[in-house]
Amino acid sequence: MTTLNENGFLQYPGDYRQLLFYKKATILYDMTYWYQNRYLVRGDRTKDQMEQAARSGKQNVVEGKADGMTSREMEIKLLNTARGSLLELMEDYEDQLRSRRLEQWAKGHPRYDKMVQYCYRHHELKNYQPYYERWTIEEFCNVALTLIHQADRGLMTYLKAVEKAFLEEGGLKEQMSAARRNVRGY
Repeated sequence: MTTLNENGFLQYPGDYRQLLFYKKATILYDMTYWYQNRYLVRGDRTKDQMEQAARSGKQNVVEGKADGMTSREMEIKLLNTARGSLLELMEDYEDQLRSRRLEQWAKGHPRYDKMVQYCYRHHELKNYQPYYERWTIEEFCNVALTLIHQADRGLMTYLKAVEKAFLEEGGLKEQMSAARRNVRGY
């Protein structure tokens, strides 16, 4: 979350690289790059779409956090764009499973709980990269879907916190006026 500068109105956006949903989005971009280069044929439009959705899911977090320094509205819009891109990527991974007649793991599947826990506890590329060459399409897609769900949950929680901060502290213009009144002593 952002923190208010005690002598002014600019919000320090914090280090976006520490946000778990950003870390998961970064892993998803890397995984998707590998996946689409390994399993999709050259010229397949899905290849470009998946890569762009994964990239947008990560990059819009960066831009949203930067813009959040002066505009909660832009932060919310860009973080929601990141969320939309990740949900688009989710559809692509679900399509990959369905079109190949592979299983989307859910509760009750023998590997589901372990996969969810692994993704919940591991937030660094180094935890996933060693598996890229070993995973089957089914494994790749299911891990990606799990990461997308977790990133989405994190984004939603964060967006609710930004909403709450706006309701409590107001927007930039209100904060600018309050800071100016403070400096003037009234």
